[in-house]
Amino acid sequence: GDMDFKITGTRDGITACQMDMKIEGLSRDVMLKALKQSREARHFILDSMEEVISEPREELSEHAPRLTKLTIDPDRIGAVIGPGGKVVKSVQEETNTEITVEEEEGVGIVTIAATNQSDAEAAIERVKQIVAVPEEGEDYVGTVKGIRDFGAFVEIMPEQTGLLHVSEIDHDYVESVEDYMEVGDKVKVHLLEVHDDGKMRLTRKPFVSEEDGESA
Repeated sequence: GDMDFKITGTRDGITACQMDMKIEGLSRDVMLKALKQSREARHFILDSMEEVISEPREELSEHAPRLTKLTIDPDRIGAVIGPGGKVVKSVQEETNTEITVEEEEGVGIVTIAATNQSDAEAAIERVKQIVAVPEEGEDYVGTVKGIRDFGAFVEIMPEQTGLLHVSEIDHDYVESVEDYMEVGDKVKVHLLEVHDDGKMRLTRKPFVSEEDGESA
């Protein structure tokens, strides 16, 4: 009753231990005896486990809880969290996970806790989409998020919105943006330029026929 000693490990040795004592200390003989008894008990448990499964599974069960860590550009931490935590809360609700985001030694760390493989993979994919960086010269299928007299704002990646200027909607003169698209429409665009401040300039012209103005 003077000592509570927990030991875990493998056949090769001890990997962790934890002790609580009600007395001031232990003699060497008592400690050696405790370690010897723990070795016998540990091997007995390992023998029993190996009767059921001879070696660890190469992969976790798809239903097993898991903890995943992703490293991201620290400059993208804000994008993952969002205003007032809006983005990360949304991802957690969509994927049924718990997510923490922090910076350690100049590196962004995203930790995802999930109760199964499917939820973990869904959260990982969403985070990767959010931190992805649009590349000049690439084509994207985006969603129209807003319309103004001077053009439309198109989200080409999660939290990544660029301007499709009215002059880049069609080869011909465009009198009204609403004649070509509405909020919520999907539109194929080409990323012309990313400015130093992150603002993006888009065009729709490569996908519009010059003859009839129809989108390709």
